[in-house]
Amino acid sequence: MTDVQQPEAAGNRDRRERRPRERREPRPEAKPGEFGESRVVHVNRVAKVVKGGRRFQFAAIVVIGDKAGRVGLGYGKAREVPLAIQKGTEDAKRNVFHVALAGPTITHAIEGINGAARVMLKPAAPGTGVIAGGAARIILEEAGIKDVLAKSMGSSNSINVARATINGLRSLLRPDDVAKRRGLPEEEFVPRGLLRAYNETKKSRTQGR
Repeated sequence: MTDVQQPEAAGNRDRRERRPRERREPRPEAKPGEFGESRVVHVNRVAKVVKGGRRFQFAAIVVIGDKAGRVGLGYGKAREVPLAIQKGTEDAKRNVFHVALAGPTITHAIEGINGAARVMLKPAAPGTGVIAGGAARIILEEAGIKDVLAKSMGSSNSINVARATINGLRSLLRPDDVAKRRGLPEEEFVPRGLLRAYNETKKSRTQGR
């Protein structure tokens, strides 16, 4: 019995030597411009009355952005909060879009509307900061806007305010697009400082690609 078991033990020893343990490499750090962690704007709990009692469900509205001009808003429903947030994050990634920025602020004043909620956005001078609160502030920060004046009017519902803010950012016009429509040079209707900041942002975004 001893002579038969010795070759098997040697074979097992050889197999262990052939398959050394693989060391896990550290995860690469996120590159600048990539999306970071999603931010939850609001989680709403809804109860549905059924024959056996009440059945709870959660709805989460999530914002994701690279803080460099791209942002997206998502909405997810599930019976558990983590799953609702995960669905909202996946939906936000599908709805990502580029915001028209002129340096640290937006290109012009705009008003976003969704249902009974209205959000007014205005460009601000450098150093002003993000003058906003609630859902609008989270979205503006994730979009990379550092100087802006925002005011929420009408409905205070977090979902409506968030969607109104997104609608306002989507409606922002770019100076070069407006110039093509009017058939005029950009210098004739765009302030010099705003145009210079927009061109610098556009150049840095193109180089980042």
